[in-house]
Amino acid sequence: MTDRGYIHLYTGNGKGKTTAALGLVMRAAGAGLRCLVIQFMKGKPTSEIESAAKLGGTVSIEQYGSDRFCRPEEDSIQEHRELALKGLDRARDVLQQGKLDLVVLDEIITATLFDLVSQEEIIELMKLKPGGMELVLTGRGATGKLIEHADLATEMVELKHYYTRGVPARRGIEI
Repeated sequence: MTDRGYIHLYTGNGKGKTTAALGLVMRAAGAGLRCLVIQFMKGKPTSEIESAAKLGGTVSIEQYGSDRFCRPEEDSIQEHRELALKGLDRARDVLQQGKLDLVVLDEIITATLFDLVSQEEIIELMKLKPGGMELVLTGRGATGKLIEHADLATEMVELKHYYTRGVPARRGIEI
């Protein structure tokens, strides 16, 4: 564990929030730090999960999301909300235990846009962070209040993206 841990927040409409968080996880794992990534709103297999499995137990990734896209107008919203609340409970437990060096709450900010978790619940988690733990939150739509509670805030701005030309998510690059 580091002497003083900070709260990082990666937000914005551009690509790279999860990628930046996972880059930090890789650096931390290389330094022997114990890392956990809790993914909200994600329930499909991804290459980062396969990578984590190859890192000898220093990195774990847990998903608390459906394998279906979250659309609030559909009947599945309750399923998404229940999964997000399980992720929130898991995050709360991990922060209170204080045994890890780096915890990433991936897409937790986006979960507020879908009313799966509240901004107040995220701020509660931020306040639970033990002194030596590094905490990273990712997702679109961070409010000024969330940014205020972070020690570091970065906004990813989309200038150009190939998905606008119809390129689907590619294994090993986006998934």
